[in-house]
Amino acid sequence: MADAASPLYLGLISGTSADGIDAALVRFAPRLEVVAARTFAYPDALRQRVVACARSHAAVALADYGRLDSEIGESFANAALALLREAATAPDAVTAIGSHGQTVCHGPAGAHPFTLQVGDPNIIAERTGIVTVADFRRADVAAGGQGAPLLPALHAAVLANPAAPRAILNLGGIANLTLLVPGRPVLGFDTGPANCLLDAWSQRVRGTPRDEGGAWAQSGHADAGLLARLLDEPYFAQPPPKSTGREYFNLDWLDACVPPDLAPEDVQATLLQLSARSIASALRDNAPRIREVYACGGGVHNAALMDALRAELPDSKVDTTAALGLDPDFVEAVGFAWLARARLENLPGNLASVTGARGPRVLGAIYAAPR
Repeated sequence: MADAASPLYLGLISGTSADGIDAALVRFAPRLEVVAARTFAYPDALRQRVVACARSHAAVALADYGRLDSEIGESFANAALALLREAATAPDAVTAIGSHGQTVCHGPAGAHPFTLQVGDPNIIAERTGIVTVADFRRADVAAGGQGAPLLPALHAAVLANPAAPRAILNLGGIANLTLLVPGRPVLGFDTGPANCLLDAWSQRVRGTPRDEGGAWAQSGHADAGLLARLLDEPYFAQPPPKSTGREYFNLDWLDACVPPDLAPEDVQATLLQLSARSIASALRDNAPRIREVYACGGGVHNAALMDALRAELPDSKVDTTAALGLDPDFVEAVGFAWLARARLENLPGNLASVTGARGPRVLGAIYAAPR
């Protein structure tokens, strides 16, 4: 049992899938303890606005962007307070909130690299009365990095095996891998789509935000020609460091490849294979010695996707981070609590070997609680 006097931190994030806010109340000393955790779903109308804002080349009025920033901030604050009520924990018992916010655009390449998250941290600090740390990605981008993924630092700290190589796979809207090989610098990068195309195609064709368990994909048959065209995307062959998002892998990208006469369920089956094959190829290309893969994120609940990964990696053990003692639904929320603690202690939060930044950087800005 963790010492009740050890500091509490609260992590908040909504990922690429934009289906809700993951919140985790955490202690890190004397060992990692998740005191409470829950996902708070976005209302459908708010989720649709988030997805519309993040859609490739979408033109968003500044006033609409501002309102979304404010509304997401309110939603994050409400999620934090609701979790604290459920945990019977007073806000003044929490040292800090680490809020990732909601990414709406990510463009780390080009002459003027950037990454944009909404969810005004001033509102979170004001509504909760808790010091809030946010804006974690842009310091890394300013230092020449991708600004993503940031969680490999946590994975290395709490999930590595010093005696054997291991991969941590996050199956969010986008998939990212952390490659933990003893004696080598940590490597981590976005492999491409995990759930984002599966969810978007399900929403378009069936009006449902996801394919529960992958059942619809299993009712179809993957099309070899379409799969080959999708895998021909140059991003997959690009070496790390690299990161991506909805700006890249979206329905416009898919529509350019899908034959008009292909059955919708066959498209879904092909997209599932695309996720599994691109992840497996990235693992083999960058760390062929790894034989243990532990997955986290919403994709662990897609049984068909997990089965497809096991089929693509027949020589590897594919499990979830639950086997390592960490709930796969809340690894990212724990990670942003961990990054908040690092910021308050003035410690670097990035790994330059992962993001490509010029070196370690202290990440995040501190928003004071009201006096």
